[in-house]
Amino acid sequence: MTSPLPEPASRPAPPAQLRASHDDRDAVVEQLRDAAAEGRIDLDELDTRVGQALISKTYAELAALTADLPGARLPADLPGAQPSKDLPPLLLKGGMHGTSRGPGRWEVPGHVIAHGGMGGVKIDFTRAECRFAEVLVEAYGEMAGVTIVLPDSWAVETGGMDPGVGGLKDRTTTDRSPGTPLIRLTGTGGMGGVVVRHPNRWERRKLRDNPAQA
Repeated sequence: MTSPLPEPASRPAPPAQLRASHDDRDAVVEQLRDAAAEGRIDLDELDTRVGQALISKTYAELAALTADLPGARLPADLPGAQPSKDLPPLLLKGGMHGTSRGPGRWEVPGHVIAHGGMGGVKIDFTRAECRFAEVLVEAYGEMAGVTIVLPDSWAVETGGMDPGVGGLKDRTTTDRSPGTPLIRLTGTGGMGGVVVRHPNRWERRKLRDNPAQA
């Protein structure tokens, strides 16, 4: 009689998805208060971030709240994370003529900063490769605005965004597929505003006519 095969070991959760403790949340709150005392964030933003910290459940959620502060630990830097090449924050400036990232393949860092300037910025994540559970996107609409295009399976959290004069237009659905990134949007709409949406009809047609290479 043969012995039964052992049960396969369950696959451990990625470090960024591990549950945070009370001490972890308290440490982030203390870091946020220090940042406010140094003038890095204002009191309204402090209140917003502290509130989010107190209800955060995972390391990734906590990391997103301090990703734009000195000494921040992004999800890939959490204890037990697998070594990977360092991805510095991505800074996009619209300047006079505008700029964009995507829709081709590009690797998403844990922190993206976009300044619309006079020409505007477009960030297209539809074919981006992202190894983070959450990505912090700071969008400053300024004069011409910032447009963010997300795949249908991705979701966005806009609670940290100041709409400004130009406003914030969130045209995404609330459906998020398991294992896909969450975009945490902060910043201000400025004069030009910030738009976050899924691909429009023309963009979908281009994606269909130009399938991604394996």
